[in-house]
Amino acid sequence: MADNPPIANITIVGGGTAGWMTAMLLSRLFTTGYSIRLIESEQIGTIGVGEATIPAIKIYNEMAGISETDLLRETNATYKLGIEFVNWRRPGHSYIHGFGNIGQDLLWLHTHQFWLKAMASGQASHFDNYALNCAAARRNRMAPPDKRNPNSPLADFDYAFQFDATAYAAFLRRRSEAQGVEWIEGRIVDVVKDGASGFVDHLVLEDGRTIGGDVFIDCSGMRGLLIGDAMGIAYEDWNQWLLCDRALAVPCESAPELTPYTRSTAHAHGWQWRIPLQHRTGNGMVYASAHQSDDEAAATLLANLDGAPLKDPMPVRFRPGRRRKSWEKNVIAIGLSSGFLEPLESTSIHLIQTAIFRLIAMFPGRAFDQADIDEYNRQSAYEMEDVRDFIIAHYKVTEREDTPFWAYLKHMDVPDSLRDRLAVFESSARFFQHGKAELFREESWVQVLLGQGLRMRHDPMVELIPEDQMIAYLKDIEEVIADTVDKMESHAEYIRARLKPPSALPPSNLGLGISGVATQPFQFGVR
Repeated sequence: MADNPPIANITIVGGGTAGWMTAMLLSRLFTTGYSIRLIESEQIGTIGVGEATIPAIKIYNEMAGISETDLLRETNATYKLGIEFVNWRRPGHSYIHGFGNIGQDLLWLHTHQFWLKAMASGQASHFDNYALNCAAARRNRMAPPDKRNPNSPLADFDYAFQFDATAYAAFLRRRSEAQGVEWIEGRIVDVVKDGASGFVDHLVLEDGRTIGGDVFIDCSGMRGLLIGDAMGIAYEDWNQWLLCDRALAVPCESAPELTPYTRSTAHAHGWQWRIPLQHRTGNGMVYASAHQSDDEAAATLLANLDGAPLKDPMPVRFRPGRRRKSWEKNVIAIGLSSGFLEPLESTSIHLIQTAIFRLIAMFPGRAFDQADIDEYNRQSAYEMEDVRDFIIAHYKVTEREDTPFWAYLKHMDVPDSLRDRLAVFESSARFFQHGKAELFREESWVQVLLGQGLRMRHDPMVELIPEDQMIAYLKDIEEVIADTVDKMESHAEYIRARLKPPSALPPSNLGLGISGVATQPFQFGVR
């Protein structure tokens, strides 16, 4: 329409993962009529500790034209089948939140419904054994999805990546600049707004340069230079549910075996992450400063590494919560400037990705229609609250009361949205999606809530299946999954094969199947 012409100049404030993911995708898709620049100060460091992702990162990489081989080579990436949670339910207990499906449905009922009944009578094994990703992760195995055979256990095999986030941002920067993004080094000292509209007009750098723009994307990190300082958008604090407000990050030497999963180990006043890469292991401690000193957290972290630390621990301070608006006038916040949720479920990079997708879907013209802005903010708020509830559930559902930290979390009041979901699970182990934008599917909630020890009754419809048939059905799932995992390659071998030149790959391994893995129909039933 004539009254809403397209904008021409996009200015991104801040680099790091958020800034360069934004620049990369916009410059790849907006090929005509747009000028994109990114301002980054080398005086301001990036956090760069978010090294684990969830499967949706493959969508971003595909849209950005990044192949798996390039990702493996450029970022020392490894594959990720899920997250192991150690000591969360109680000290010594472990479970895996794996990607992909759990078993196979029987009638309209799901595997976990039957498992609950069988487990109560001692006729089922650890729940990890009924999900292919979990079983493969436990044995450090990896294989590609077998999309050619819909009846194969590998047909829906899903995975994500663990990578060096700093190297990922540098890789995206090179690609972005090759696509025409202008990189400007400098520190912003002033944000000048138009007196009449309140829109940001231009930025002033320390050396006196001025940088204008039609739309400004704030990727300045937790400070929120534009969305917070300039536009005055308040921050909604979620510290009453998420006590952790500090982190320490440190890389260390690699462990002997390359594991295809992230590990989260609960400690007395927080938790520790472990992310294995090809060249090192990333580690960190997330903790509550009200319950533990920085020195105590550092001592616990350094005492629980796979090998010698390669640097001193890097401290990070944060406030769990979100901006009340992610988009105000001509400023859109992406990444930490829009809010922060601890990396317990590896959602940081995903939230950057979905914010970029949302921006592309609602990209403004010069009119900056308020209806589009309001819708963007509604979706952003719902997404953050949805992820927040899932993270809170890890702390609320636990048997631990061994420290004041865990005792508070176990007995705290939770948001109504989470309380209602837990009540439905307790009643009948059922899951109902609250909205289309929900990130975590039923499989995720089931694995976490069962793993954390939520006491729930099985769906009464399970009684439609005779007990001997039910036990045979569960045994069949377990055996088929175990047999499939037996035929997979080790994680390290799989990566080495992906890094070989194409001519060196075996003819049968084209990324859709794997030599030696059975392709018999994946049919569970009574034998």
